[in-house]
Amino acid sequence: MTNHCNAVLRQAVAVLLLTFFTHAPSSTSAELHKLAVIAYSQETCTFCPGGDTQIVDRAWRVPFVKGEELIDSKRGFIGGFVYAAREYPDVEVIGINSPDEVYGGSSRSWESRESFEHFMTTITDDLKANMPVDGVYLALHGAMAVRGVPRPEAEIARRIRQIVGPDIPIAGSFDLHGNEDEQFLQWANAAFVTKRYPHYDAALQGGRSARFLYRSLKGLYHATTATRKPPVITASVLQWTGQSPSMDIMERARRWEAREPDALVSVFYGFPWSDVPDVGATVHVITNDDQELADAIADDMSEFIWRVREPFANGAFPMPKAAAKQTIQAMKRGATPVVLGDYSDRPGDATWLLKALMDEGISNMMYAALRDERALSALSATQAKPGDAFDMSVGGFTGEQAGKPVRIKGTVKYFGEGWGYDEIAMIEFGDNNLLFIVPTYTQIRTLSPLRIEGLNPDDYDVFVVKSRVHFRRGFDETGYAKTIMVVDAPGDWFGTTRLDALDYQYAPIDTLYPFRSSDIRN
Repeated sequence: MTNHCNAVLRQAVAVLLLTFFTHAPSSTSAELHKLAVIAYSQETCTFCPGGDTQIVDRAWRVPFVKGEELIDSKRGFIGGFVYAAREYPDVEVIGINSPDEVYGGSSRSWESRESFEHFMTTITDDLKANMPVDGVYLALHGAMAVRGVPRPEAEIARRIRQIVGPDIPIAGSFDLHGNEDEQFLQWANAAFVTKRYPHYDAALQGGRSARFLYRSLKGLYHATTATRKPPVITASVLQWTGQSPSMDIMERARRWEAREPDALVSVFYGFPWSDVPDVGATVHVITNDDQELADAIADDMSEFIWRVREPFANGAFPMPKAAAKQTIQAMKRGATPVVLGDYSDRPGDATWLLKALMDEGISNMMYAALRDERALSALSATQAKPGDAFDMSVGGFTGEQAGKPVRIKGTVKYFGEGWGYDEIAMIEFGDNNLLFIVPTYTQIRTLSPLRIEGLNPDDYDVFVVKSRVHFRRGFDETGYAKTIMVVDAPGDWFGTTRLDALDYQYAPIDTLYPFRSSDIRN
């Protein structure tokens, strides 16, 4: 009898569902809400050498990313946004022509004003051509630095607002390394910031942006905002959300969102290698027409960050020679693989750690990767092929921070296209050591890129990566590495935790903990 009732119930539900979907208005017949998607992202290292980022540095693959290609992404901010937006049958997502990524990524210096204006024209011309729209989504980073534009992301939002008018909701998603203040939210309605580092939740924040825009344009969400700037600055190597107090800060934000319906709580940790006036930590809170609640949450988050400032803003790591000796000890104990994060090297050609490991006679090492476009040019000139002898000094050419070139004598294992570059090289040297040479700074996050050309990472005991935290995605949080060390570099360079040694021109470094003259919060 029970089985019969269940069968009847299932049949009735099926009929109801069929009736609903048969007679529900289709997305083609109903009025569609157009949501425009724009991307303009950069994590700018203003202290990095190499000159300003020019138009050609964003046009190295294509002049710009066409709108329809932009929204084809299945991952990241835009992938999450498109996936969530398409849950609504009355939404049409349109991509707006946008600039491509910068060649060299976060190793590149100031974005030139010419480049910024060029690509903003690309964006705004296409947006105007697609008007009217019912909402705008900005996939940003937050740490872009542009010559003569103190707050680029706020300026992007301002120019978009001029086109769409005062009533169209605008939402942006950001990397937690962004440098922001209240100005972005003067022109946009909401900001959604990743809460995890490594950034596992970019797609999640993109999805939240889509749902916010939809509810806003339907009149279901009336954004009220509050912004706070706790006077704290931290190096990104200290911001890993797998450890306290960084973990606790983000958990507190999630706790507020769980407790208060419609509360959206975001925290920027900041990016100290952008010399900009809004550098450092920021709290953004958005509520649904509840200014008192927004202010209360923002105050609480800001006060909590201040309370945990000491462990959050300070940290020490072994220097290369000490790390090399600790690596030897780990190998003797069988605590391998050993992964060494060369955290401070943003240009990508520093040799301090490589030299220290070679001096200790390290074997079974994979070094991924050392930037040296000069070495690649030399290999290209000789049409290098596997098996050719290699004898060249590599790295150590961007200044004192990079150390000195290191001579590598070995054999070419591979030379050709790889990792999205026209040319990379793999050089075998020493006792089963492998050196990757790349044309620009390259951060290895997982083991997947290391399986190129039939390589098996399991054949190696030691890995060196140019990374601060992102490498933990593939080497730590998977349980792969038995020993993990973040390694410092000698000297007061940009990229290290010694931020007060940098010649800031625009960032108010002397007002931020731990470099302010007084430890009393204003």
